[in-house]
Amino acid sequence: MEANEWDSILQFVSDGLAQDSALPADKPPSSVVRPPLSRSVSATQIPTPPVRDLLLRRGKSSISSSQTSVHGTPPEEREQMMISVSTTFFPGAELDVVLPTDLIILSSDSVFFYVHEHKITAASTNGFNSLLPLKEHSHPEDAGNILPLHLDSIVVNILLHTIYNMSVTHYAPTPDAVISTVESLEEYGLSVKTYLAPATPLYTLFLGTAPQAPIEFYALAGSYDLHHLAIPISSFLLSYSLASLTDELAVKMGPLYLKRLFYLHLGRVEALKRLLLPPPQPHVPTSTCDFSEQKKLTRAWALASAYLAWDVRPAPTIIDLSTHAIEAALRPLGDYLACDSCKQLLRERVNTLVAQWSIVKRTV
Repeated sequence: MEANEWDSILQFVSDGLAQDSALPADKPPSSVVRPPLSRSVSATQIPTPPVRDLLLRRGKSSISSSQTSVHGTPPEEREQMMISVSTTFFPGAELDVVLPTDLIILSSDSVFFYVHEHKITAASTNGFNSLLPLKEHSHPEDAGNILPLHLDSIVVNILLHTIYNMSVTHYAPTPDAVISTVESLEEYGLSVKTYLAPATPLYTLFLGTAPQAPIEFYALAGSYDLHHLAIPISSFLLSYSLASLTDELAVKMGPLYLKRLFYLHLGRVEALKRLLLPPPQPHVPTSTCDFSEQKKLTRAWALASAYLAWDVRPAPTIIDLSTHAIEAALRPLGDYLACDSCKQLLRERVNTLVAQWSIVKRTV
């Protein structure tokens, strides 16, 4: 493709801002089809050449708006020249009822996001990593306010939803994308503690995604001392094997949260052993069930307790032992008892044990 054709295509990309500014705030431009909300960040396609090449060529040739429109491109060429536009941040999206969008953010995987520069700069304490306002020498006047970022579109999408105080859960981003977004907040001058405060959209997304990778999210919460996030996430780590904890994650969460995680595991193991230790209380000897006969129940209880909490079972299983598993292991002991009093005392002991175990601390 000739350089003059690239010039006209770049002008077409930047036309979205001009169209958005020219129309009333309550009426989207007629030439833009409002994209459907979907889990894909790039559901809307607009004909234009590959953006990476476009940006490389942008500095090599002058920009001219007098060239042939991209709509004149032959269909077979247009098929190969597509970029993606955000389904939330697109030209004409009603993100601000007063002001039109005036900035295009371009992700590393070539997705366009049409946003408001004043929204971005107001949220950032460092001029969005010193990228805003755009330097005049960094973009030609006719190229439009395009800001390329080194972040991929999924991370940019979460980042912009966070700045606009909008929920992004319907996109169902991956755990890696959520973690990358949180780790990029400070780079762009956004307060982690502010945007991960309770009831914020990013807080909701963080907790909703954490069960898919709890140890990674716990380590991230620990690295920023986000105790209000570490507490609920730690409940998903009861079955986590501490032996598999990597040095990287240990360093990331820090000594304080590492200690809390170890204390959670060790504390629950000790609590279970302590609760299981006392056998059912003996009853007054009778003609059919004396102390010697009752010792059979004591020995059976000791064996079942050892199965539940000692060497036979791995530590993570002990820590996350359910009340149903306790009942399943101990209640059948009554099937081998002939004495009704012994059966009643066994049931009471199991009920007490289950109640006590259910209130043992499950979070750091």
